[in-house]
Amino acid sequence: MTQKMEKSSIDRAVSRYSYLFTLPSHKKISELLVLQCAITGTATYLSLDASLVGFLAGLTLGLVLSVLTFLGNYVMAHVLLTEDLILDLRRCSFLSVASNMILLPFGFVASLATVSLGDLNFWFKVMSFGTYASLCLRVLVLVSLSFMSMWRIVLSAVLQPALVLAALLVPFISLLKIQSTVPTCLFLAVFLAFLGVYLFVVSVNNVGTRTLGIPSLTMFKAFLANWTEALVEPFEEILERLSEEGDILVSAIAFRARGRLKAAIVVPSLHPGPFKNIGSSAIPHLIQEVLEKRLGCVVAVPHGISGHELDLASQAENQKVLNRIVEATKFVQFHPLATPFVSVKEENATVGCQVFGDFALLTLTLAPETMEDLPLQLNGAIVEEAKSRGLSSAAAIDAHNSLQGAFDAEGALVPLKKAAASALEKALGQKQLQFEVGVARVISSDLRVEDGMGSGGISAIVTRVGELDSVYVTIDGNNMVSGLREKVLSGLQELGLEDGEVLTTDTHEVNAVVMADRGYHPIGERIGHDKLTEYTNTAAAEALRNMEPAEACWHQEIIQEVKVIGESQINSLCQTVDEGARRAKKSSRVIFPTLGILLAVLFIFV
Repeated sequence: MTQKMEKSSIDRAVSRYSYLFTLPSHKKISELLVLQCAITGTATYLSLDASLVGFLAGLTLGLVLSVLTFLGNYVMAHVLLTEDLILDLRRCSFLSVASNMILLPFGFVASLATVSLGDLNFWFKVMSFGTYASLCLRVLVLVSLSFMSMWRIVLSAVLQPALVLAALLVPFISLLKIQSTVPTCLFLAVFLAFLGVYLFVVSVNNVGTRTLGIPSLTMFKAFLANWTEALVEPFEEILERLSEEGDILVSAIAFRARGRLKAAIVVPSLHPGPFKNIGSSAIPHLIQEVLEKRLGCVVAVPHGISGHELDLASQAENQKVLNRIVEATKFVQFHPLATPFVSVKEENATVGCQVFGDFALLTLTLAPETMEDLPLQLNGAIVEEAKSRGLSSAAAIDAHNSLQGAFDAEGALVPLKKAAASALEKALGQKQLQFEVGVARVISSDLRVEDGMGSGGISAIVTRVGELDSVYVTIDGNNMVSGLREKVLSGLQELGLEDGEVLTTDTHEVNAVVMADRGYHPIGERIGHDKLTEYTNTAAAEALRNMEPAEACWHQEIIQEVKVIGESQINSLCQTVDEGARRAKKSSRVIFPTLGILLAVLFIFV
């Protein structure tokens, strides 16, 4: 499976985020329910008596419908589904709004027909058809979202519509004659509604069961539990089942000035993901946070070369990695010399390189063309290239700083390898000199997760070798819009920073928190470019002000037997999401209309 194919399935899966929506407040939902009930009650009685008395009676019926609906919602949320992870009173009330939009119009049509025909059996047939349509929605939503037992789901589905039906029957009570058709119509409607949902669920669940051994709706519920309530356990249980053990390379370089650590750059070859607070989504900030407490200095965590196949499976695996990183980052032997930062361009690939002692730090970008996750084998090739030139090792940073369209990772390998080899050669041709380091971070309340900025903010680490000042700007975000990198670097050059790179962490803390086509906003899509340039200049200017003579120490650690999702599993998961969505659309178009037609035919003979 190529990287290009993998990204295609992931992109299709995350595009489903945009189908989600945010509900109105409970107050607005309640107001809408009252309005629905008032209109229905008034219209029903006016069809019987188009006078002031009929109008007032209709308002009374509307009030009764409102009270019964609120009662049904309360019992549903606080009695039947009181321990449900997702369905609180607000969501139960909104479900009633949606089901009433189906059921109540049928009530109005039934009342008109009954007045014209004087036949209450016809009223029951029309309302039974409305009940079928309303129950299909309610049962489908409850089965898809609720973690409660089936009997609670069944009662929750039928309670509120049953109360509404009873209230709507009141104006026609004088016509009521118990006949066999009445219970038969309602029974058929309820039976076919539950049958339709059952067939739909079996069809959709089969996609996940066949590919992953996990029903599709189980995955859907787990995702929504995270989306709505930020609960990680249901989804991480699935990831744990799909995980495999892998090894994670973590590279780190620390800078010491006047006997204390001043800054560190940590490059983990694991992937932040899959989204929000699930798995290793926020791992760049977690590493930054734990190491800043441990080391007492500013820590930047740019994106290492890796893809979603190296997403950690759970918070437990996050903690394992964090513990190992803390144990491993013992910087002892420092070196006072470094080369100036150099950069080389081959075709569309630009690689920056700086050598500290016998350790190379490289930055890789394809900007202004699109770049996404780079193949893991590229990191091994660069490390081997560095070792073949006499260096102890190297750390390669995927700058992850340009996004504007499709990305062909395989096609980027050749120019990136050439540029990396040329950059190593060019850097090693420079004389190593004593150097200085300055560092600063900017975190502002107006740079929000919803806009694409992670909790780690913006850091700037400036190195001065001879007369050349260079900067590593690390932004805690998931990629950048194309062209923004060049704007930022241009602004930094006005401060005298002649070279450097703008890096993102690829944090997935920003993913699945907004309703966007990608499921997130890359840096610069929502945040103004001038604002971002101002903040990066502020960080860089502060770093320039606190420049001090420094020395560097580097360390690499392989963390073994970490549970990661794995390439085949992440592909299967994403393909299952995409295929399940398509199956749901097809099944709903066939199952529910077919059973609705069957119900209408059966009513002819009842």
